[in-house]
Amino acid sequence: MNQAKSYLKNEIARLDGLIKALQGETDTEMKELAKEEVEKLQKQKQELEDSLNSSNSGVKTDSEENPLDTINPNVTTLEIRSGTGGDEAGLFASDLYRMYFRYGEKQNWKFEEINRSKNEADGIKTISVDIRGKDVYKLLKNESGVHRVQRVPVTESGGRIHTSTATVAILPKLKKISIEIKPADLKWDFFRSGGKGGQNVNKVSTAVRLTHIPTGTIVECQEERFQGKNRDKALEVLNSRLFNMMQEQAVKSITDIRTSQVGTGERNEKIRTYNYPQDRVTDHRLGKNWHSIGMMMDGEIGKMLEDCSTLSQ
Repeated sequence: MNQAKSYLKNEIARLDGLIKALQGETDTEMKELAKEEVEKLQKQKQELEDSLNSSNSGVKTDSEENPLDTINPNVTTLEIRSGTGGDEAGLFASDLYRMYFRYGEKQNWKFEEINRSKNEADGIKTISVDIRGKDVYKLLKNESGVHRVQRVPVTESGGRIHTSTATVAILPKLKKISIEIKPADLKWDFFRSGGKGGQNVNKVSTAVRLTHIPTGTIVECQEERFQGKNRDKALEVLNSRLFNMMQEQAVKSITDIRTSQVGTGERNEKIRTYNYPQDRVTDHRLGKNWHSIGMMMDGEIGKMLEDCSTLSQ
């Protein structure tokens, strides 16, 4: 308990320092943005002070409402990670993202990147994207799992077929916070963003890495110009991930997740194979095949998503 109090006091002191630094901003362009940032940091500081003075800072869900009722059907977070297969896995992860993006374009969905990292072949190591559109969560929720590709990589000179994987996660967005997370269970790291955003992003440690210590869940966010906004987004994504873990493992609180984990669980079993030589996509849960893989990877996946919707009925 003393360790938790010490952590909270350190965080409050750190936020105080950020507030003072922003209030001393002299650049005309940055002043207005800094004002908004200060307000958010002051709110975060107040929340931490409330946590310090409250004994009710456990991790739990609201027992008076059904958590499923808090899901926003028109917003979701798509996360894709390259798996086994080296550079080819990263290229496959990029292809999967393009597939969902092209389909989303046809549905008039809006995509907002939270974080992206690339491998040496310019493929995706990890990407997190918020997607907004009608029934987006309902349409995509059955895409979570390990996707496998079988094809001849562009880097393969001998014409051999390789097998690589990428993991897709579809995280729900909650209409309101339904999970309480102990501040002492959070580890924050801050670093300089290497992405877009201009001079300010690159010279100040605005990027955020958030670790939820009990579950080992890590969230990175670096797309916003200010640290406070990235902190807000990271907490939002963490909340969605923990909720998703609860749903997948059929537990009622975050504290039950670790004890109910067995290995890596169903999430690590392949759900789908994209076989290029045979021009076939196979969903192993349905035992169903679709052809014209080139068109599907170009976003023509409406029929597949419709067929997969029966998995959650």
